[in-house]
Amino acid sequence: MLWRHGQTTWNAERRFQGQSDIPLDAVGLAQAERAARLLAGLHPDLIVSSDLSRAASTAAPLARLTGLDVILDKDLRERHGGCWEGLTDTEIRTRYPAEHASWNPPDGEPTLAVADRVSAALRRIATAVSEATGTGSSGLGVVVSHGAALRLGMSRVLGLPEEVFSALGPLSNCSWSVLGHRYGRWRLLEHNAGTLPEPILSDDR
Repeated sequence: MLWRHGQTTWNAERRFQGQSDIPLDAVGLAQAERAARLLAGLHPDLIVSSDLSRAASTAAPLARLTGLDVILDKDLRERHGGCWEGLTDTEIRTRYPAEHASWNPPDGEPTLAVADRVSAALRRIATAVSEATGTGSSGLGVVVSHGAALRLGMSRVLGLPEEVFSALGPLSNCSWSVLGHRYGRWRLLEHNAGTLPEPILSDDR
């Protein structure tokens, strides 16, 4: 289960966060508490989170309800946005029109590098879940991360070519996607679940 963090003030202001360590706001904390009550009923076996505070704080209520520890993994961080971090979408579009069109920060982390980094972490976590449960491919790991990081990582895990990465839409705050592994293949079982449709406040497109 790939769970995006709750809302921050920079999300609400539509500012690119990247790896800037912006905490959850009051709305984000409430979102995390609500989602944790739903997810705890699925009895996860493992919780792994980005080490940025907005992700770790989202994971905390689920850890409290399940009694599990949160494992922090820096490979689950959001893409590094370089000079875009802190800017609004309008500011990025105005100052960097060419880079905005391809959505690649000029001094940030390229799309494919993010996909490789996060997909490697997801595969590593899936293996850890199987080893922890001793049940082969069964068991549930909850990964708490960021919008662009999760979308690009799951696109790579699913074997999608870069030109169709955008076929997976962005994740809302505190929503999740579910990947399953069966017969040697990964499948997308749910995407952007957990909320009614709403505007996406994200570093992603």
